[in-house]
Amino acid sequence: MNIIVESWSEVVAAIFLVLGTLLSAVAGFGLLRYPDVLSRMHAATKPQVLGLFLALAGMGFALKTWAVVPVLIVAWLMQLVTAPVSAHLVGRATYRSHHLDPAHIAVDDLAKVIAEQDRMDSNEDDA
Repeated sequence: MNIIVESWSEVVAAIFLVLGTLLSAVAGFGLLRYPDVLSRMHAATKPQVLGLFLALAGMGFALKTWAVVPVLIVAWLMQLVTAPVSAHLVGRATYRSHHLDPAHIAVDDLAKVIAEQDRMDSNEDDA
């Protein structure tokens, strides 16, 4: 069995695609392995952004044309912008709906802020 490599870009593309796929798989396994929402959210967002970047870079090397580079950059930037925002909103909704295990939270800085907001909201309702 002979593997013929036409150029170095095919090797780079293959390495990037494999690494990107592995990081995305790690994110998927993290969703299955971790017990609570915050840990799952962390496992899903952290490796996914780099995994997508590597997969898109691999696709750019594999296609060997500059015409797709702007589309790949826009796709990665959208992921880079939306992943932290969606993770923040999921974490906030989870915290506010009390679907957390307090044993997994080392420092709870948000409790004071939410208690103050709830107190201010109840004062506005009374007025």
